[in-house]
Amino acid sequence: MVATERKTGKGAKKVNTTVAMDFGRITFPDGYVLHLYGTPGQERFDFMWEILSEGMLGYVVLVDGSKPSSFEEVEGIVKAFRGMSDKPYVVCLTRSDRKDCVPPDTVRNDIDHIGDVDIVKCDARKLKDVKEVLLALLERVLERAEALEKAG
Repeated sequence: MVATERKTGKGAKKVNTTVAMDFGRITFPDGYVLHLYGTPGQERFDFMWEILSEGMLGYVVLVDGSKPSSFEEVEGIVKAFRGMSDKPYVVCLTRSDRKDCVPPDTVRNDIDHIGDVDIVKCDARKLKDVKEVLLALLERVLERAEALEKAG
């Protein structure tokens, strides 16, 4: 296993930071394979975003619900991805198990460009919650495919 987290320097706001991409793969019983790519949200990694946007069916934007101070950064990420792709996405509201997690409506009101996309609460340590996020995204991907098929 390759670690993608490194300790930050003294005085940093958080203890660890992501320094590389994550990759996951889910193989379904019928043989279909879903590839999952995770990229850091810091601007210094934005060169990866466009590469990942090519060929993607949709994406998940993670929002730390306990840190409204990070919403401005999330807004920039959403704006960047919407500029690269018209693919569907969902917002995953992490740390939803904490008492200081803001409700989804606050996230929707505080982050421009989200509009009416699904905001799914998720404790990323719980498989059930992660499945809910992926199923919400899959629904949006299928809706888009059906709309494109009808259009022509």
